[in-house]
Amino acid sequence: MYKDLRDGDGKFYLNNRPVSDARVSEGDVVSVRFPPEQGDLDVPASDAELDVLYEDKNWLVVNKPAGLTVVPGPANRTDTLVNRVKGHWLENHEENLVPHIITRLDRFTSGVVLVAKHRLANSLANVLMDEKEIFKEYVAVVSGTGLSDHAEIDKPIAKRDVGFGQMISDDGKPARTEYWKISDSKSYTTVRVVLHTGRTHQIRVHFASIGHPLIGDELYSGPMELGIDRQALHAAKLSFIDPFSNKELKFNVDLPSDMKQYFD
Repeated sequence: MYKDLRDGDGKFYLNNRPVSDARVSEGDVVSVRFPPEQGDLDVPASDAELDVLYEDKNWLVVNKPAGLTVVPGPANRTDTLVNRVKGHWLENHEENLVPHIITRLDRFTSGVVLVAKHRLANSLANVLMDEKEIFKEYVAVVSGTGLSDHAEIDKPIAKRDVGFGQMISDDGKPARTEYWKISDSKSYTTVRVVLHTGRTHQIRVHFASIGHPLIGDELYSGPMELGIDRQALHAAKLSFIDPFSNKELKFNVDLPSDMKQYFD
């Protein structure tokens, strides 16, 4: 951010006058004009559907469907959440065209995603994340029964030595997951989950490690015959104090149809 200001088209103002080097005094007003973020030419815009929950000049909050990849990669560079957000902003004639994904979700996890609309919002959101001031709650359906009404899973997580995915390892990074049981069925349990750390696949790895992998989660040996063909995981709630307005922004996203069947 500071490099772009120094080397790009950013501008500083002291009491509404442009300056490059100035001494400030008590009561002065310093303003900063960030250069527009034009966007990556290798990331095309997509006009596919985008479920917008909230948008202002700093934040975009969307409901991501299961199956939609968040950021472009070798397997998909044309229709990810980032491509769709870029298309949405082009349609609205936004100045900044670089979506900063704050709360990233796995491809087959559904639910609420927070996007910062410019560099400063991104920097402030990263501080909030580091200080654990962005609250997220998930809903999951895990295999088996017999879970405690409320418990924590505290096990370090590392990347698998071979293949794709993560594993429990003493050499891994600390990871802590808290959950509350919602209901039991004959072959599965519904739970609310809060992460106290943000490791890759954390919820999926932790529940698999205690013998209760998420149903539909083929990567972590979850049962595939219980009516859903993706991991039964949904980011249901997100809230934080907006550092620009000092007001709470709070979002609650309904379960998608493929998960509602487990909560009837």
